Amino acid sequence: MISVSDLVMTYDGVRRAVDNLSFQVGEGEIYGLLGKNGAGKTTTIKILTTLIPPVSGKATVDGMDVRTHASTIRKMIGVVQQGESFDFTTVERSFDIYSLLWEIPRGIAERRKAELIEFFDLARLRKSRVFELSGGEKKRLQVAREFMHDMKVLFLDEPTVGMDPIMRRDILNYIKSRAKDGLTVVFTTHILEEADYICNRIGIMNNGRLVAEGTSSHLKQNLGSLRKLTVESTAEITKKQSGSISDYLNSLGHPFELEVSGKMINVIASRVPKILSPFLAKLSELSVEIDHVSVVDPSLDDVFLEVMKN
Repeated sequence: MISVSDLVMTYDGVRRAVDNLSFQVGEGEIYGLLGKNGAGKTTTIKILTTLIPPVSGKATVDGMDVRTHASTIRKMIGVVQQGESFDFTTVERSFDIYSLLWEIPRGIAERRKAELIEFFDLARLRKSRVFELSGGEKKRLQVAREFMHDMKVLFLDEPTVGMDPIMRRDILNYIKSRAKDGLTVVFTTHILEEADYICNRIGIMNNGRLVAEGTSSHLKQNLGSLRKLTVESTAEITKKQSGSISDYLNSLGHPFELEVSGKMINVIASRVPKILSPFLAKLSELSVEIDHVSVVDPSLDDVFLEVMKN
């Protein structure tokens, strides 16, 4: 549904906001585009939504080039931009205006408006003017309005900013359900747990380039090197035992974080799977009686931080 090949964009002719970027998004896929501020995510979305032309490279939506088929592409996409909405109409009237813009038949428009106002918890705000809403309420309205019209692709640039956790999860579930019906979604966010929850695949950008790509589980398995090892003892860990544990980890020659408190031993290191068996053997040698052992895999946050170091 979306194809990006060697895309380049610069605003000043010197620094590349997008630098030879390439990726593809399949029909019905939710693709997460992650990166720190200034990575090039919003510029990429502006190109794909035909708001700005690239300097070079190629980008297509449903097989149509964004340069030569801009008007056709705009008719088949939805966009929730990063900025807030500053409409001076009421919430209810805002839906009506969208219906007129997209030429939605009145009966269909009224039904969809009622459903979306209900689902997005906007009923109590329907007579309020949009500029009076809170940031989260405005964003809720922005997302809801896009579903008034039929579209093949939806671009969401940080769509849940300012929302409470319950509404955020409800909206993510709604987007997932629409993707199952064939809607293609490009999703940017700084809340990485959202990307972990909703995205089929994730691309991580840095300095205009794609530096990592794959499913969340693939990225965590291959790029998230840090893991947390927790050992619970049947008895309090003595100061002498704690010192010996630290000495042993130092002897391995790899960075680690160690926390010993009461009966708990926490180790954060990059080689936990490899050192696990010898480490447990060492604890036994130190007369630490083990009651429970757990290893926590890296999160998407860990992957993101690891990639940004490089």
